[in-house]
Amino acid sequence: MNSRPYELSTRVGAALLALSALSAARVDLRSPLPLSAEAIVQKLMAANTQRAQALRGYRGKRIYHLDYKGLFGSHQAQMEVEAIYTAPDKKEFKVLSESGSRLLINRVLLKLLSSEAEAQEEENRKSLEISPANYDFSLDEIEHTSNGDFYVLNVKPKNKSRYLYRGKIWVDAHDFAVARMQGEPQKNPSIWVSHTEIEYRWVNKDGFWLPIRNVSVTQVRMGGKGVLTIDYSDYRITGVNRASVTERPDQGQTMPDPASVAPDPH
Repeated sequence: MNSRPYELSTRVGAALLALSALSAARVDLRSPLPLSAEAIVQKLMAANTQRAQALRGYRGKRIYHLDYKGLFGSHQAQMEVEAIYTAPDKKEFKVLSESGSRLLINRVLLKLLSSEAEAQEEENRKSLEISPANYDFSLDEIEHTSNGDFYVLNVKPKNKSRYLYRGKIWVDAHDFAVARMQGEPQKNPSIWVSHTEIEYRWVNKDGFWLPIRNVSVTQVRMGGKGVLTIDYSDYRITGVNRASVTERPDQGQTMPDPASVAPDPH
């Protein structure tokens, strides 16, 4: 009896099993590690510091759109802006176009730009950082999506600073960068505001995680609601220094200043 077909079949089967095992091993290597919340935050801060030291500048465009409904009727405003970031802490804005309610543009949208510029100052940035100095963290779950794997962390402020949030952050499990935030400010940005819910998303652009979209819904105490969307596009990285290890070694990824992303229509 010729055993060669049997031997060939056995070898093919063994090869297929080996390939399957190798494939599984590769998948496992890319699967998120079972880390504690403390370990995730430490890796997040280290990765953010490296990215912050490397990023020397970028430009991009934004479209701010505000819908407000309240005691004085319904109003809309829109503004297109060019933003220029220069490391380590400078942001400049150029308004490209405006439309809609002049009152909302002057009293809300332009104020958002000035608030963001102020938040870039070093003292304020420390208050915005995602770090154990500002927050208590707990791991909620590991989320697997078509866009990647994420550690979902609950964040609880350690003080009542107006720069902090209560809510959740989604940390990319491979880049260790915050890709999404959902929550509310620890302290209302204005006495006129009763409640604000904010969702903020970041995107990987050439290895740097930059804002891509913000949606905030603000309930006004005297009645009414403001819905603000900010869409970010046309990013262009203008400066990179991957060898830099000297500037601001404690800098990490920050949350947006609530005053720069939450509408206050009064």
